[in-house]
Amino acid sequence: MNLRKSLDTAPAWVPATGHALRHAGVHFDAVRIGGFLGEDVAYRIMSFTDFQAGPIVREATGEKNLYFLLPPRAAGDFAWPAPTRALSGSGRSEAYVGIPALHGLTWPLDWRSRPTLEDPFVEAELLHWTVNCALR
Repeated sequence: MNLRKSLDTAPAWVPATGHALRHAGVHFDAVRIGGFLGEDVAYRIMSFTDFQAGPIVREATGEKNLYFLLPPRAAGDFAWPAPTRALSGSGRSEAYVGIPALHGLTWPLDWRSRPTLEDPFVEAELLHWTVNCALR
C-alpha cells in the first residue's frame, strides 16, 4: 500500500483538462476575495498551514479574484466582512466558480493552492480569522 501524499489525485469536481464552471454549494462553498487582499489572505493562510491550505483558485484577468473553497454549507456559518463574498447554495441567486484542471493549459485560472486528499478544502474558521486579521 502506498501511503505517500498524492498531488495528482483530484476530487471529482476538478476537470481533467482546461477549466469548468462548478455550482457553489454542491461540492464546495467558496469565499471570493479580490486583488491584493486576496493574495495577502492566501499568503497568510498558506504560511500558517505550512503550504497545506487546501484549494485556492486564482483568476489572472479582471479583478484577479481568489476563490477559497470550503466544505459545502460552511460559508454560511460566518459573517464575512466586506469586501469578501461568500458563494454557496443558500444564497438568493446561483453562483458558479471556475475550476481549473490540475495540469495543462487552464488560463485564465490557476491554482494558488491545490486540493489534495488530505486537504480537500480550506478550513472555514481559519479563513474567517485570517480575513479579519488582514483587514485590521
